[in-house]
Amino acid sequence: MARILAAMSGGVDSAVAAARAVEAGHDVVGVHLALSAKPGTLRTGSRGCCTVEDAHDARRAADLLGIPFYVWDFAERFTEDVIEDFVAEYAAGRTPNPCMRCNERIKFEALLEKALGLGFDAVCTGHYARLAVDADGRVELRRAVDADKDQSYVLASLTGDQLRHSMFPVGDTPKSEIRAEAQRRGLTVAEKPDSHDICFIPDGDTRRFLDSRIGPTGGALVDDETGEVLGTHGGVHGFTVGQRKGLGLRTPAADGRARYVLSVEPVSRTVRVGAAERLEVREIITDAPVWPGGRPEGGPAECVVQIRAHGGTAPAVVDEQGDALRLRLAEGVRGVAPGQVAVLYRPDAAAGDLVLGAARINSTR
Repeated sequence: MARILAAMSGGVDSAVAAARAVEAGHDVVGVHLALSAKPGTLRTGSRGCCTVEDAHDARRAADLLGIPFYVWDFAERFTEDVIEDFVAEYAAGRTPNPCMRCNERIKFEALLEKALGLGFDAVCTGHYARLAVDADGRVELRRAVDADKDQSYVLASLTGDQLRHSMFPVGDTPKSEIRAEAQRRGLTVAEKPDSHDICFIPDGDTRRFLDSRIGPTGGALVDDETGEVLGTHGGVHGFTVGQRKGLGLRTPAADGRARYVLSVEPVSRTVRVGAAERLEVREIITDAPVWPGGRPEGGPAECVVQIRAHGGTAPAVVDEQGDALRLRLAEGVRGVAPGQVAVLYRPDAAAGDLVLGAARINSTR
């Protein structure tokens, strides 16, 4: 029997994860993380999370399971490490992933560190991912059984030590069965909508949120091929590579085709736009990687790379260059932006669900 701290968001996945940990015979304590300095009283459908309502739902689930329950205030840490980082990244012309940042800095750094300090053996969450142990006793991170709900991408920046102190009890089960199980257990969150979008922007208007934090920083919209100034904008933080809508262009391209954001240049405040084919990337350079699945040995190695949490994958060859990585893609990939994270999976079909490593994208070509 292990002492387990179950992170309970107030949703169905974390409630069932906690229930399974209890059923497995562990000594479980539930905790809800208060991440908002000004929590609302109600959710709006599937938008928003970490609200007062979510805390109440988590408490009701813990009461039904018969486990102790606490609310821990992580709002200040969340503001510094997730929200302020999110704003700074957009201001610098990069495209961050706040969910990955939250997992890395809040749930599996701050929370896990506190849990271990209090004598817990592991933190249990409702993430859709699986853990396995290889022949050498190393913990491996793998994709969930439910491919549509798989969250291995947003967990890929965790270290091997963090994974050794983690539990993902729902990763071996399709989401539909998790809801049915919650219903059988009498959990009132069985039919609660999943949260989506960014939790600290419950209305979904990212540009307005960034405008309120960064302010107007106008610049030019430029045709990348001709250099022609096509219009102006209110700030580079309102754009990301691959974006097509909301460009505010008054004149169509000469060939009548849609234009896309090709690059964002914060120093000159320039947003370059062009045809879709100019988005194609064949090479990616990253920052220092994290290797939860063990770094490839013996020089360049084949892998499968995923750029977005719910995006497709592409075959690639990865080569370490000092503290960075160079990824050469077997086929062109569109919409790759600095600040996104490249997650590498093992390429062979038998173990293609195994996460090898992850690194933030610095540049592309």
